[in-house]
Amino acid sequence: MNAIELRNVTKGYPLFKVDNISTDVKQGFITGLIGPNGAGKSTLIRMITGLIHPDQGTVRTLGSENPSGDVAVKQRLGIVSDECYYYEHLTIREMSRLIAPFYSRWDHALFKSYLEQFELSPKKKIQDLSKGMKIKFSLAVALSHDADLLVMDEPTSGLDPIFRRELLDLLADVIQDETKSIIFSTHITTDLERIADYIAFVNQGKLIFNEAKDDVLERYTIVKGDMDLLDADTRRQFVGIRETSIGFEALSDNKVEAQRMFGSEALLHRPALEDLIYFTAKGGRQHA
Repeated sequence: MNAIELRNVTKGYPLFKVDNISTDVKQGFITGLIGPNGAGKSTLIRMITGLIHPDQGTVRTLGSENPSGDVAVKQRLGIVSDECYYYEHLTIREMSRLIAPFYSRWDHALFKSYLEQFELSPKKKIQDLSKGMKIKFSLAVALSHDADLLVMDEPTSGLDPIFRRELLDLLADVIQDETKSIIFSTHITTDLERIADYIAFVNQGKLIFNEAKDDVLERYTIVKGDMDLLDADTRRQFVGIRETSIGFEALSDNKVEAQRMFGSEALLHRPALEDLIYFTAKGGRQHA
């Protein structure tokens, strides 16, 4: 079962294009969406939530091609973003009273418990909340109407390290219900290394991969060695290369082949997700 299905999705802007992306977000898992700034992550999130529509191709979110206009789907969708979509002059209590009637599965007692857990006063006005507190409020709303799909767009960017850890633990609990799904777009890749099941990597408007996180981190490798190991053939092995006066560091997407080529002459080690973004954006060879 898929929570989200993208088929040949293209969305063009004057200086940028999401280009012919086809992939699925599996139900019951956390999928991390990564990529450099301007890679197309936010455009994909907006298409998934129905805020914008593709120029070509189809996006199906919880079975609907029009999630923003499908009342039944909106009931099942929770959105947490670093942008504030609430009335700034209202208090948290007043805003929640406006929101609650839109959701048939709204649980006021659960919402109240999240406010207490997140240390949010219902008397506080939205405009007086810090960025992190606004994200906490958005999360409390999303979790209080039993959403089947949580769409999270940079949700940890304004949070302190302690609450970021608490949030990740909370999401791990949510996903224990195997009918729930989470897509989590962030540039803080260490968060995804802790909780994501799948990683979807977008660069320059193209999908590089969407695979199980452990498979990705097992397939890629970082190679460190002396400059004399680099020639025209070995350079083609790498997704991206960083060269210094004392040697090079590079990313390969084929660990087995890298081990065959370099053997004991270079040091190979498991990359972090941040390495994948850095070296792919830096370049060395183009993905097909």
